[in-house]
Amino acid sequence: MQLARFLTKLFKEGGLVLIDANSKKYVIGNPKKENPLTLKLLDKSLHYKLLFYPDLYFGEAYSNGSLTIENGTLTEFLNMALQNIGRKETNFFSEFLNKIRGSYRYLTNFNFIKKSKMNIARHYDISDDLYDLFLDSKRQYSCAYFKNENDSLETAQNNKINHIIKKLNLKPNQKVLDIGSGWGSLAIEIAKKTQCQVLGITLSESQFEYSKKKAKQMNMGNQVEFRLCDYREVKEKFDRIVSIGMFEHVGRKFYRTFFNKIQAILKDDGIALLHTIGSVNPPRQPQPWITRYIFPGGYTPSLSQVTVPVEKSGLILTDLEILRMHYSHTLRHWKERFIKNKDKAIKMFDEKFFRMWEFYLTSCETAFRWGDQVVFQLQLTKELHTAPSTRDYIYQ
Repeated sequence: MQLARFLTKLFKEGGLVLIDANSKKYVIGNPKKENPLTLKLLDKSLHYKLLFYPDLYFGEAYSNGSLTIENGTLTEFLNMALQNIGRKETNFFSEFLNKIRGSYRYLTNFNFIKKSKMNIARHYDISDDLYDLFLDSKRQYSCAYFKNENDSLETAQNNKINHIIKKLNLKPNQKVLDIGSGWGSLAIEIAKKTQCQVLGITLSESQFEYSKKKAKQMNMGNQVEFRLCDYREVKEKFDRIVSIGMFEHVGRKFYRTFFNKIQAILKDDGIALLHTIGSVNPPRQPQPWITRYIFPGGYTPSLSQVTVPVEKSGLILTDLEILRMHYSHTLRHWKERFIKNKDKAIKMFDEKFFRMWEFYLTSCETAFRWGDQVVFQLQLTKELHTAPSTRDYIYQ
């Protein structure tokens, strides 16, 4: 079987038992002697689909139940697989197809305002109750900041907010723009802790309604405003601009547009902070399963794809921090909470939806642990002397 031969070449460490759709067993690598992790295929088409394009078809097969894992978990399998694959493409066919499909995606990746709103709705407007199954109490849907690997999710998310506030070097009464404000927690916390005036913008209707209601309940309406609008529609000038976990939805064609907009609406003595998932590899194509089923129109850039449009916009990159294991820890917490609430998720949706989102959270967790994914935090200004010349102020 060609798939078994391919997997045998791939697995240099660890191993498993593969059972094909004809119930034939293959020993891959060096599995445990007792109760080895077993990958069971229930559809004959997977014999060639997983060989030809595993980046797409593995997630599909796991979601629809035509591929099952016995004597182990999805996390255990993906950890073992990615430890062996590392940051490489899985095989020639996968790399070749990604290049072809990537060219098509680039040519059709027109994330104009209407298209962007549709893409956001497909993920963020599914159901507020869904996100309560795995997010922290403030509904922060972005990478937390773990000062200690054993920090709770709530502690790490609060660390992230405080770290961002420090980097923005905020002063009372300054005007702050939060691009991609989510469920409003960062905007509200900035207003509470710094006495600034904050505008949060989002394209998600459910997030917009939730944020407005939350600000009203907390009597923050005089300090925090939320709008349902695209960053390209903002006209006012701001002392500080922050964007957390939104840049992944901008689209490669619009990076220059995004940074030109930041440059236009940031005051001359202002500071902007961009927090985005990125890749330590050279530019490559989006992960096909994630793009099709989880984040349509999404893309995680290489650093070179970000810094060039920053330079061309006239902005100055004054600080760059790479958060490495932090998102893996964050996703581990989300995954564990989601699995704990399996029955609730299935009741809300169905078994296939649960397996799809389990695969999404688990595959991303392992990609941040063993693959090429990290988080970039870029501090941007218009003048060299705007931000302090050392990082001491961030940690005081």
